Amino acid sequence: MTFHRFENYEARTRAVHLSTGQTRKIVGKYVYFGHVGKAPGTGSVLHYHPNDFMVFVLTGKANAICGKDRRVITPGTLMHVPPCARHSVKASEEGFMTYLAIKEPTWSMVGSAADEPLPDAAPVEEDVWKTHAEGKWPGRDKSEGESQVVIEGIGNAFYQMIDSFDAPAVSAQSVRRVIGPHIDFSFYDLPKGYEEPLRTAEHERFIYMVHGGIEAGVGGQIQTCGPDDVIEIPRDSEVGFKVIEGPARFVSVQPTPKLEAWVDSQIGS
Repeated sequence: MTFHRFENYEARTRAVHLSTGQTRKIVGKYVYFGHVGKAPGTGSVLHYHPNDFMVFVLTGKANAICGKDRRVITPGTLMHVPPCARHSVKASEEGFMTYLAIKEPTWSMVGSAADEPLPDAAPVEEDVWKTHAEGKWPGRDKSEGESQVVIEGIGNAFYQMIDSFDAPAVSAQSVRRVIGPHIDFSFYDLPKGYEEPLRTAEHERFIYMVHGGIEAGVGGQIQTCGPDDVIEIPRDSEVGFKVIEGPARFVSVQPTPKLEAWVDSQIGS
């Protein structure tokens, strides 16, 4: 499927021992592209996982921690969580909050509490749900000193992509980009009439619309896309689009060459 809406996917708590977040996810070959909702005052405990991770706030406010840095993050803010960095995202008491959650498949969606060692292999979500329901998960000894969590030396992990999704129209095309070890994130702000002609996609790519509208063509399929629409673009497919309602503002996510090489080495290109 090329065109998606997150409401068409089941919402589940992916890591039941770590977070209250209800996640809907679309699984690509190289990227897990998810949408998370959290009720006021709820969220995750301090935890970590060895895969690159990004959070992009869509609605509401969150109290966020990455490493030792604590921030209140609002819509338009990106938090980049490097592999094994300690982090937490909790919705403020003011209301429900949602965000995009982007991970990559060098590990699963399930991490470890900050004071726990990582298991020998990535936990399978369905196994975690089952054993947690039976009262057996996590159940691992918390051996002091064995956690691989990273707290120091992370640097500023917070990036303001835009102050408001309803900000005044831009005079020219604007792209803000943050590239982690495995995830390449961009926020596009484009005026009406901007067009990208058909070309071959060099990388798998996910687009999430937050404002305005585009007419998108992927692999011969053409669709008008507006807020909350998701476009999945497989690598080597033909893709192009035109902004028909501006300004068009959207998130674009793709794997880095390093991640592509790792995935291809594991499951083939």
